[in-house]
Amino acid sequence: MHVWDYLAEYHAEREDILDAVEQVFSSGRLILGPSVQGFESEFAAYHGVRHCAGVDNGTNAIKLALQALGVGKGDEVITVSNTAAPTVVAIDAVGAVPVFVDVHPGTYLMDVDQVAAAITPRTRCLLPVHLYGQCVDMAPLRRLADRHGLVILEDCAQAHGARRHGVIAGSMGDAAAFSFYPTKVLGAYGDGGAVVTDDDAVDRALRRLRYYGMEERYYVVETPGHNCRLDELQAEILRRKLRRLGDYIAGRRTVAARYADALGDTELVLPASAPGNDHVYYVYVVRHPRRDQIIQALKDEGINLNISYPWPVHTMTGFAHLGYRPGSLPVTERLAGEIFSLPMYPSLSQESQERVISVLRKVL
Repeated sequence: MHVWDYLAEYHAEREDILDAVEQVFSSGRLILGPSVQGFESEFAAYHGVRHCAGVDNGTNAIKLALQALGVGKGDEVITVSNTAAPTVVAIDAVGAVPVFVDVHPGTYLMDVDQVAAAITPRTRCLLPVHLYGQCVDMAPLRRLADRHGLVILEDCAQAHGARRHGVIAGSMGDAAAFSFYPTKVLGAYGDGGAVVTDDDAVDRALRRLRYYGMEERYYVVETPGHNCRLDELQAEILRRKLRRLGDYIAGRRTVAARYADALGDTELVLPASAPGNDHVYYVYVVRHPRRDQIIQALKDEGINLNISYPWPVHTMTGFAHLGYRPGSLPVTERLAGEIFSLPMYPSLSQESQERVISVLRKVL
């Protein structure tokens, strides 16, 4: 058993998925056609914003969004180290400098109380990561951004449909980047990404940047860009799956509730939702000081678990030049040795989940 498996979901949705494939292949349009346009319109509407630009993956969604927001060489971007490496890889790719703050020990989200002290004259962007399925506290970040003339880019790769005080993730910054990697709450059958925004100029810039720097389908580059288009086939599949997003979230919450009921009396530290947050449980992250022994014991029973994340980005060799030393981010570093993820996906059967719970309780 693995921490994620798409096959049960595929078998349940196979007819619709294959119909999406047939529709695209029969349309005569394979690049930036009606499926991309339709998905962009529907995904923007889902978030209550005017614009969505589909791109080829979540990393490029962050990269292009930073560029469209005017973030570039030498600018500082404040974010967290307890995140997937692509968040920081994208910052580096535009020539900007990632500046890390620690995370909250209860929710593992950006500790917004540390952000003000990290702002310098070179700071250009705040990049909160809505991690594991719930939202960062955006109100104080918005106040800081307005006070210092900064832009906010939300990393929503793990928070499709999550809300804070009723406001959906992706609608609280100047732009928001999404990944549709297959494991995501809204996942494609391959790679995909998108950026949503209410800013007309940012949207125009995004559309240029994803298409070589061209305004339209002509051969005139306005400003150098990239080839980062969302595939027409993935867009049509995502359109179909977007209609079921509420069901996916409900399924994840059901799985989470079963874990909470069955493991609440153990030594595991279970996920905590911040007040005001509606968690969508992209992953179900638990915590224990004997993490590695527990993972190995479950592996011996045929249950393979995941760690999100075992190596904080500031400790990676590729970012040693940033100068962070051990102990720089104590909460993040402690979590890296204790957190791990239990199987979490909407189609996880109750029988399979009960086996995980049974073995885990025995190991504990």
